[in-house]
Amino acid sequence: MNPKEEIAKLTAELERANHEYYVLDAPTMADFEYDRLLRLLEELEAQYPELASPLSPTKRVGGEALSKFEKVTHEVPLESLQDVFSEDEVREFDTRLRQSLQDACYSVEPKVDGLSVALEYVDGAFVRGATRGDGRVGEDVTENLKTIRSIPMRLENAPHRLIVRGEVFMPRAVFEQLNAEREAEGKQLFANPRNAAAGSLRQLDPAIAAARKLDILIFNLQLAEGVTFATHAQTLDYLRERKFKVIPYTLCQSADEAIERIRTIGQTRYDLAYDIDGAVLKLNALADRQELGSTAKFPRWACAFKYPPEVKQTVLQDIVVQVGRTGVLTPKAVVAPVRLAGTTVTNATLHNQDFISEKDIRIGDTVRIRKAGEIIPEILDVVREKRPADAVPYRLPETCPVCGARVVRDEEGAFLRCTGAECPAQLSRNIAHFVSRNAMDIDGLGEAIVDQLIANGHIASPADIYFLRLDELKSLWKSGQKAAQKLLDAIERSKENDVSRLIFALGIRQVGEKAAKVLAKTFGSLDNLMQAGADELTQVRDIGAVTAQNILAWFADPQSQHMISRLREAGVNFESHVWQEDDRFAGMTFVLTGALSLFTRDEATEKIERFGGKAAGSVSKKTTYVVAGENAGSKLKKANELGIPVLSEEDFLKMLA
Repeated sequence: MNPKEEIAKLTAELERANHEYYVLDAPTMADFEYDRLLRLLEELEAQYPELASPLSPTKRVGGEALSKFEKVTHEVPLESLQDVFSEDEVREFDTRLRQSLQDACYSVEPKVDGLSVALEYVDGAFVRGATRGDGRVGEDVTENLKTIRSIPMRLENAPHRLIVRGEVFMPRAVFEQLNAEREAEGKQLFANPRNAAAGSLRQLDPAIAAARKLDILIFNLQLAEGVTFATHAQTLDYLRERKFKVIPYTLCQSADEAIERIRTIGQTRYDLAYDIDGAVLKLNALADRQELGSTAKFPRWACAFKYPPEVKQTVLQDIVVQVGRTGVLTPKAVVAPVRLAGTTVTNATLHNQDFISEKDIRIGDTVRIRKAGEIIPEILDVVREKRPADAVPYRLPETCPVCGARVVRDEEGAFLRCTGAECPAQLSRNIAHFVSRNAMDIDGLGEAIVDQLIANGHIASPADIYFLRLDELKSLWKSGQKAAQKLLDAIERSKENDVSRLIFALGIRQVGEKAAKVLAKTFGSLDNLMQAGADELTQVRDIGAVTAQNILAWFADPQSQHMISRLREAGVNFESHVWQEDDRFAGMTFVLTGALSLFTRDEATEKIERFGGKAAGSVSKKTTYVVAGENAGSKLKKANELGIPVLSEEDFLKMLA
């Protein structure tokens, strides 16, 4: 078998396996075998790139990141539907249609709560996919849609051109796993699967979309050149035969039948693997649709029944406060178990203190609860007439419930945050910052290694890094002692860093890398900084009153003092290497451009800041000098236009001498 035939054979086998797994939910190929065949195809495509297809199964893991999404004008508009909210309105819709139609047969379908897209095929090959946008103009998200395994890349017995419409969604199980991972990482949670699906489909990096495991249900045929149909049901059956994952539908001959089907969908909606926010009622006969046409906003032949959110009463038994990896205190309501939207709810989000105060939520209250976006339980309001006489207003604690450190209001004003330098809840994140490149720059302490060290009880503070032993580390790598010794060497080297790196690594609120350098240069040592008062701190460039108070509070905290003591014991450098340099560049702004040969950009920036100057990224009238290396481009041109002095690397070195 030649390479071309082998690639075609592997592609066909893998696409068949995709269809069985993601569309039919009846896989016959083991995961191991699928991975083996996919690896063989990848190897062949790498060996014979001229035979690799852009529609290959290997492209479903996400290709090259895009810089932006191109606009797409829909050949057939993607119309929205008129909403109805009661069974009476469904009957009114039916009565209106029967005034001009002798018979009306309806297709009733679940209304998937996701993101509407159009898929376009030419000669059976998937060529483009676009979001709905405003119905007439959307965005080209082809590369992200290729990562959805239930979308066929090639069709058999297809017309020259075919356009279908579907709803991209995130399965509930995937959504719950994604939010659990984001919560563990201290990231903001998605409110519901629809938001998560929309955000995933509009990622510029298709690899991110691929990791989100999106799915799709096709619900309409937009265009099929040379093929005619009498009914909507025929089009869905036609698309199913071509291996699309098609929305389930039921044909109903009357308004009563349609309403009964809408009720059934509503009763079983929480048994589905995906979210729905209603049921769709469509005329089945395509000729009748053509006759009725559309208004300026909606087709006259369809409507969307919207289910009201389920709301129930329960008793708020307690409020517990959790501390996330970022130190944010999150209150959670513990409620008496109540069946809601298909699951038993025992907890509900309370967001923050402002939310609790605004609704005056108290322990012991009877509250009305619902699922926001049908997923996350939230409290709507309090049933005041059922409030116990001894219920008191609730306030979040002023100290961290995990470590006892002081709690402060977040910069944005919405959240409370623990300030503990050694708080166990945020230890992993604090260490990640402490060892990062611009802080202590300890290579080899990745997240997985740090988590193992914490779990094994080897570190309970960033300072404990300096007391790690070889026997504690060597079992964490396959290469054992060699990798462990390499890490210990990196830890030892970091002890000699300038104290500016240590100040930044401490994680003091509002003390970034730049402020840390200024503080190190001004005070000369960590000990001098710790002894400085508010007046001395606020006299330092770029240090305001709020930052000064954050510095004072951090050093006054017992956890911080313990950490400093351990760092001192380990022999970490507390002195500044540069604090006695002069301020020859004070008030000057430099811009670096082109390829520098005598030093790196970071080295040049460090020299500028060492002498009191500022390194900026763009040229403006406020720029003092532009330092130009080889192949300098637009920045050099702008400097010449503005009359900004331009220095060669040699000129710059002379200024440093």
